[in-house]
Amino acid sequence: MLKLPKKLVVTKYYSSVTNKNLSSVTRDNTFMSTPQCDDTHYHKIPIGKDAARLQKQKKITRLSVDGPIECPMEGFQLLNSPLFNKGSAFTLEERKAFGLEGLLPPQVNTLDEQVERAYKQLCYLKTPLAQNDFMTSMRVQNKVLFFELVRRHIRQLVPIIYTPTEGDAIAAYSHRFRKPEGVFLDITEPDSIDDRLAAYGEDKDVDYIVVSDGEGILGIGDQGIGGVRIAISKLALMTLCGGVHPGRVMPVALDVGTNNKELARDELYMGNRFSRIRGKQYDEFVDKFIKALKKRFPSAVLHFEDFGVTTARPLLERYRNELACFNDDIQGTGAVVMASFIAALKHTNRDLLESKVLVYGAGSAGLGIADQIVNHMVTHGLTPEEARSKIYLMDRKGLILDNMQNDSNPAQFLFAKPSSEWSDVNTESLVDVVSRVEPTCLIGCSTQAGAFNKAVVETMYKHNNRPIIFPLSNPTRLHEAVPEDLLKWTNYDALVATGSPFPPVNGYRISENNNCFSFPGIGLGAVLSRAKVISDKMISAAVDQLADLSPLKPGDSKPGLLPPLEEINDTSAKVATAVILQALEEGSARIEDETIPGSDEKVKVPRDFDSCLEWVRKQMWKPEYRPLVKVEHDPEVHTHQI
Repeated sequence: MLKLPKKLVVTKYYSSVTNKNLSSVTRDNTFMSTPQCDDTHYHKIPIGKDAARLQKQKKITRLSVDGPIECPMEGFQLLNSPLFNKGSAFTLEERKAFGLEGLLPPQVNTLDEQVERAYKQLCYLKTPLAQNDFMTSMRVQNKVLFFELVRRHIRQLVPIIYTPTEGDAIAAYSHRFRKPEGVFLDITEPDSIDDRLAAYGEDKDVDYIVVSDGEGILGIGDQGIGGVRIAISKLALMTLCGGVHPGRVMPVALDVGTNNKELARDELYMGNRFSRIRGKQYDEFVDKFIKALKKRFPSAVLHFEDFGVTTARPLLERYRNELACFNDDIQGTGAVVMASFIAALKHTNRDLLESKVLVYGAGSAGLGIADQIVNHMVTHGLTPEEARSKIYLMDRKGLILDNMQNDSNPAQFLFAKPSSEWSDVNTESLVDVVSRVEPTCLIGCSTQAGAFNKAVVETMYKHNNRPIIFPLSNPTRLHEAVPEDLLKWTNYDALVATGSPFPPVNGYRISENNNCFSFPGIGLGAVLSRAKVISDKMISAAVDQLADLSPLKPGDSKPGLLPPLEEINDTSAKVATAVILQALEEGSARIEDETIPGSDEKVKVPRDFDSCLEWVRKQMWKPEYRPLVKVEHDPEVHTHQI
């Protein structure tokens, strides 16, 4: 029988010895050492045989996820912690040890039974937004159950917890608000930034941060303070797809006002109602945030999400050499599209460096794709100028030419073609430009539904017997073409990937160029390597690895360009491994400066791919109930008595 001290007092709920009093967020702290206090003595009591056995296992790094979880809570507080709560799955021993016997029905359920029950409850709800509400509620009650439910029904539920349904939830944030999540930074109070971040601890408490100012949300534009939910959703995908610990992430909303007048006039709107602040004050506010972040969480990876077109690229360029940061809309989209492109080229025995690409739509996504193609071509031997000469950009005014400097931004103008060579072509006509360029790959980021019409596709097919066509605009109603038409117009010779899910066409699986194939692996690799920066070569390593995972077979284009979504954990692990090995090669990784927990020995990362992959997998969080170790302290026992 388990014997517990008569008097149980738990006073600390932080995850790191670096922050003894500030953190208000209760976390799984199994990867940290025992808190040290001058006037108390902590006891750790494994609950059950599995906890006792697993407690003896050695950890390879401080982020190892094997072994039991140390839990300093009991009773209602434990049941209200989404990271520790098991609900009806608490064992009888755990119920007795943590004071739960009268707080739960007597039947002990398995996780399988809980998932079955939750899925039935979900299916009673008939609208996507109602299902989104249900999943949000589950996420803040029981993270293991939430992620396991999504994992088992990933194709059905990712569109519920992310795009397109999350866009509706973000738009209605102030009306559907129930429980706060994340950190809210107010541009009118810039000196409070560090105090606000302190709620999440410091130093080793946070691994991954997603920040948004809410200006360019999921194709629906300025959503102000509701942008915090895109940060929350992206972090959910980081855990679901990349195995980043859900208790070691931080969503951040930068509230700089909103230009969405409907929001500003809404009496329930929860953010600042003034127009968006730009210019010097905005830049200084972001700079203070970055400085506070670097000081408080020096090892964390920063992910910029859904910033506006005028701020996204400048922020990335300003800070990418200062810390490990990443813009998913620019680099993540570019990486997954690049991987699909390379997979298609390999399948048809064509050379990347001899390819020509036409990008229709030169906004943030289109430019991000173009930049990634350039970076990859440069990595494989071309100069930046040679690479850009093979990429053609079109925007609403047509092909970008060197006489359009006043109508193009600097990033677009890098790809401008000599106007003297195009005087005989109607450069506003997509079909005429396709006829002249004869592109290997046609990419759509225009939000112009039907732009890749039969005339355009047949013109491309005339010069290219295996056209690579990626209509990427979201939502689905804005796609430049649908896969069924693209395949029909090319006698099923086209290699197609889209920006939204589509069903198979006569046995041909349509891959979705979803960023969840890229950013979780890149982010996980940066986290586990403790990368100083995320370099172009690290992203190129991710691209090559993702392309190598393509299920295409010689002579068979039916399996699709990218791995199935159901294999996303394995895909992310392999992408992360490639990123880590590249970071080590560049000298950007700091992981080998750390010591193995409970030892003076330095961490050593295996240099061969398979061994490094296994090292990665041992640090990926999984949605499973782990045994518990009860952490308690006895205030009557002082350190001098030990």
